[in-house]
Amino acid sequence: MKSYKQFSLELAVKAGEIMLKNFAFGIKKEWKEDNSPVTVSDIAINKLVIESLLEEYPAHGILGEEESMLKESEYIWVCDPLDGTMPYSHGIPTFTFSLALTQQGVPIFGVVYDPILKRMFTAEKGKGAYLNKERIHVSPTAIFEKQRIGIEGSFRSLYNLNDFRLVMDRKEVRPFSLACFTYSSLLVAKGEFLAAVYGNITAWDCAAVKIIIDEAGGKTTDLFGNEQRYDKPMKGFIGSNGVMHDKLLEILNKTLKENK
Repeated sequence: MKSYKQFSLELAVKAGEIMLKNFAFGIKKEWKEDNSPVTVSDIAINKLVIESLLEEYPAHGILGEEESMLKESEYIWVCDPLDGTMPYSHGIPTFTFSLALTQQGVPIFGVVYDPILKRMFTAEKGKGAYLNKERIHVSPTAIFEKQRIGIEGSFRSLYNLNDFRLVMDRKEVRPFSLACFTYSSLLVAKGEFLAAVYGNITAWDCAAVKIIIDEAGGKTTDLFGNEQRYDKPMKGFIGSNGVMHDKLLEILNKTLKENK
């Protein structure tokens, strides 16, 4: 049996090859009930993940964006086969493959791969976070001014982040929406962004980046400052450099609303 890391890295490369093979302007897409697109690559990669995991780790469960195979198991793999389907489907090169192994809902290994720039982000519990073979760390900044923050959410998200976005803008923290939450989170781990905030409940968008940010020296919680499981629906997500986490939560506490 392969190690979790070797298995995940090989799977990430295969997923990247599928993405690149189909990537172009005018990609055919279908629309899901939440008005988000899905492409042939999303479906093919999710299928690849399930087939590979059933062969290598048949006792483990699988939670995927397009298809899951859940079972009673201590270990659940959580996968977003193609995070950033919106930009991908319009020929914009901002998308990733994301996979995490959780134990009792806690990520213990995560990999996120950008096949365009061949950026492979990995983290294993207690062993640090890496971009390819380079150890990475969050920013040490203790100020808001001139910082950058990733914010993802819409009126379809459970939590409304519009007021939070306005407060950040007034504090000279430039909000970014990349339509690929994993990428915003990776920029936190690499020290480029102060934080990344997610208003939805889908664990596959956050499971892998949770451990990558933590192992890069940052902090991750739900939007209320609590730890949470990453193998079931969440209460939003915030990943930060740690230093500014409590200040960001204080602002969220004053501005956060639920979409009706």
